[in-house]
Amino acid sequence: MSPYADEAAARAGIVRTARSLFMRGLTHGSTGNLSVRLADGSLLLTPTGSSLGTLTEDTLSRTDVNAQHLDGPRPTKEAFLHAAFYRARPGAHAVVHLHSTHATGVSCLADANPDNALPPLTAYYAMRIGSLPLLPYHAPGDNRLGPLAERTARTHHAVLLANHGPVVAATTLEQAADATEELEETAKLHLLLQGHHTRPLTPEQAVALAPTH
Repeated sequence: MSPYADEAAARAGIVRTARSLFMRGLTHGSTGNLSVRLADGSLLLTPTGSSLGTLTEDTLSRTDVNAQHLDGPRPTKEAFLHAAFYRARPGAHAVVHLHSTHATGVSCLADANPDNALPPLTAYYAMRIGSLPLLPYHAPGDNRLGPLAERTARTHHAVLLANHGPVVAATTLEQAADATEELEETAKLHLLLQGHHTRPLTPEQAVALAPTH
């Protein structure tokens, strides 16, 4: 059952979350996009070219689960990416995609592990993210990324796009935003610790805390 049966509340939640992310420096300019899946199966998304800091409830876009525009302003050019996550994850009702500084920095590292781009440095990262596949570079809006993202999202609720940023799905927008913020803080730790000998959680410790898929 969707937690977004009330469309007006869903719109207010998107605006509230978007402004919080923007004001706290987790996104900048006109980067990043958010969405929720309503009870009727349609998606509410942030529109293309919009700033998450100035978003209003009446300027959201609506698409179907195949990213076909239904009404409102033109959706973000990455609507296909949100739709891919919703098709892959029936229990997901919110997606957050940011270009947050440290996570994007990790996505640019030449030696990043494509199977798991960040080590489980903290218990909360292991609980909220688990493992983080790094998907190969595609230009923003290149819908050829869609099929790969959909396949990966069947077994991972969070991915990192190479030279781009994170995408995180969850049951609610609050959960997706919290997980995205945990990812960003772990990316910051990872970059701060470059050149230092680290002691991440053991594989057994990480698996014991990992979210179920």
